[in-house]
Amino acid sequence: MGVDQPNPEEVVDRRVSCDGERATVRYLGTVPPTAGLWYGVEWDNLERGKHDGSHEGVQYFTCRNPKGGSFVRPAKVSFGVDFLTVVRQEYTIDTEEVLSQEISISSRKLEWGKVKERSYENLPSVLLTRSEVNGAGADGEIRETTPNVQWLDMCGTLLSCWEDVAAITQQLEHLEGLHLSNNRLRVPSEVSPLCRSFCSLRTLALNNCDLTWTQILECAPMWPQLEVLSLEENNITELRRPEGVLQSLKNLNVSSNPLEQNTVLSIAALPRLEELNLSKTGLSDIRFDDAAPGSQTDMFAALKTLRLDYNKITEWCVVNELGKLRSLVIFTCRGNRLLSSDGNPRTANQMLIAKLGKLELLNNGQIAPDDRKGAECDYMKMFGLEWLEAGGGSEPSREFIIQHPRYPSLVQKYGAPDEGLLKKWVPLALKNQLLKITFVFPDHPDRKPIEKKLPDSMKVQKVKGLLNRLLKVPPSDLKLTYTTLKKMGIEYEIDIDLKTLSHYAIEDGDQVQVRWS
Repeated sequence: MGVDQPNPEEVVDRRVSCDGERATVRYLGTVPPTAGLWYGVEWDNLERGKHDGSHEGVQYFTCRNPKGGSFVRPAKVSFGVDFLTVVRQEYTIDTEEVLSQEISISSRKLEWGKVKERSYENLPSVLLTRSEVNGAGADGEIRETTPNVQWLDMCGTLLSCWEDVAAITQQLEHLEGLHLSNNRLRVPSEVSPLCRSFCSLRTLALNNCDLTWTQILECAPMWPQLEVLSLEENNITELRRPEGVLQSLKNLNVSSNPLEQNTVLSIAALPRLEELNLSKTGLSDIRFDDAAPGSQTDMFAALKTLRLDYNKITEWCVVNELGKLRSLVIFTCRGNRLLSSDGNPRTANQMLIAKLGKLELLNNGQIAPDDRKGAECDYMKMFGLEWLEAGGGSEPSREFIIQHPRYPSLVQKYGAPDEGLLKKWVPLALKNQLLKITFVFPDHPDRKPIEKKLPDSMKVQKVKGLLNRLLKVPPSDLKLTYTTLKKMGIEYEIDIDLKTLSHYAIEDGDQVQVRWS
């Protein structure tokens, strides 16, 4: 630690590592009454600091968080090393092991081909996550040593600014994917000299980089060919229309940002945008006022996939608006409170399918033709009496069309609902409330799986009570997860005792993994 530190005048605003944590130097100097030099640092981890940059009434530097700063001795600080030094440390030329690794950027899995020879020259990917890279090193050496890198991961490094990044990437002429999450990069005052450094870049991840949308737009001219941009967990609140930048973007992820929802339409004119992730942004409403109920909007013309998980959507009118999207075929909205009149999540899913006529996948589940037909027919029966009362076969009222814009097209598709059947209708979802669940015990392979039929309205608390009787294990010691046939290999946590099985979207045939301490 503390080796090869820069001159004092070069220290401020540099990225450093200290006790395994990342920070930015904000001050270099004395802090009376103590003797010697101190670095004043602002930590990335907000729980790591002690103060706001002041000591005994004197403000030495400022932090955005009142507990974000500390003073540390120079001997405890590392400023990192150059790119190739880290590459040689990380890669002992066992590239077969390297190439067996997978990297994901914004849900896109990247797989590397085989390398013919064990040499840096043939590496197509370099993964330097949480390394202490601080810059390019000697000019031209990267181009000579690792000329064929296509994917580069430098998450959580000691890079301080975009000029540092560009000095590396300009030597990687084949670079298509760049992962820079968990860094703090100063925005350049002039981006045009850096544009050639990213001319082949297609995929960029900048998750948790404390960036605003304005800063993204300032940097965007550097990425003229960019197609995939991930910006999770930043400081993005207000979106603005990209003027002359990001025009090649196909996939944008701004999840886990506190967005002002009235600014979302600012990006609606991106001509090639096919996938948009707005999960965990606080969204409760979206309106496409350019299109009447039942017609199509010109906004988000190319959008095929929309993710709105864990937002604050409670009104079905929002779904009606989404029905105006001309290309939408994949939609996720888990964790919202979209309720049907019977309060059953399965009925709510049927309504989503019926209202979004082109949908092919809902919440990552394929919509089979029979599922669509069943959902649409049930939807017609569910609101058939309202349709009759609103004018039915002649011309339904405007109020009914606003609430049910797809209903007329469903009548054309299936014919008018039979009035006699409407009074006897019971939602399909209510007919199938019992779920066949198999309980398995991964940590106790000697125990045989237990199969039970349980109502989807059963609370997790009662499930644990059942398991307590079967296993003689206290409910408080039980930890539950589940897996579904639709997405094998992924375990989903069941962690709230007062929630129902339906809340977790547990379906017939799913497995519940039971563990205990």
